[in-house]
Amino acid sequence: MAYLEGVYWDLDGTIANTELEAHLPAFNHAFNDFGIDWNWDTDKYIQLLRINGGKNRISYYSESINYSLSDDLIIKIHEKKQFYYLELIKKNCVTLKTGVFRLINELHRKKIRQFIVTSSSRVQVDLLVEYLFNGFNPFEFIISSEDVELKKPNPLPYLKAIQSSGINKNNSIVFEDSNPGLKSSLAANLPTIYVPSNIPIVLEEDIKLDCILDTLGDENNVANVVKGPKIKKSYVDYSFLSDYLVSLNNAKN
Repeated sequence: MAYLEGVYWDLDGTIANTELEAHLPAFNHAFNDFGIDWNWDTDKYIQLLRINGGKNRISYYSESINYSLSDDLIIKIHEKKQFYYLELIKKNCVTLKTGVFRLINELHRKKIRQFIVTSSSRVQVDLLVEYLFNGFNPFEFIISSEDVELKKPNPLPYLKAIQSSGINKNNSIVFEDSNPGLKSSLAANLPTIYVPSNIPIVLEEDIKLDCILDTLGDENNVANVVKGPKIKKSYVDYSFLSDYLVSLNNAKN
């Protein structure tokens, strides 16, 4: 039976646009603190987002320009970056994406279980949820970077989430915004909806999606279905998600 029981949310770019608003300036502040003459601009950072995980991103960039950094220094830079990121969150530099709070609230009222699956650290996730949801936490658990050995695009984060929730994959939906995230959820065989962030990406050819939206929408911002079931309202709601699971089930039969 294809009825909705659980929704797994990616965080960065899916619940809120955080990359350019908080992560990027936090990296540059950290580099400056350590006297490293790097200043990633928007285009450079978007390219580096192909590398998942902050420490991995620093390491990859240092190797690409033959700038030697010890593992210990990379850890210290990343810790300082996290400090600045958290400060930016506290200054309300990041807001929820259109329709996210409305949909999460509706799902919560209907007792649909909700989770976060992210490559961010737990301290970042906890603070972001606290500030964006004003003390209301609708998420049953979080799978963060500390909880798995392999990050997205490996399926392990979602496989761990599935195991922890105990929900059948056919009764689940994932919201993702990036190639690594989509690869991770699809490799875990989870029904996945792609909602782009403010980071322009080209979907990789091996990513086959059943549902693509331009936004979740609200009463003032119409959601358009690029691919997937017809939308009955101007925004994505519980009914749309249920119709999506039914359409997948029908396609299998």
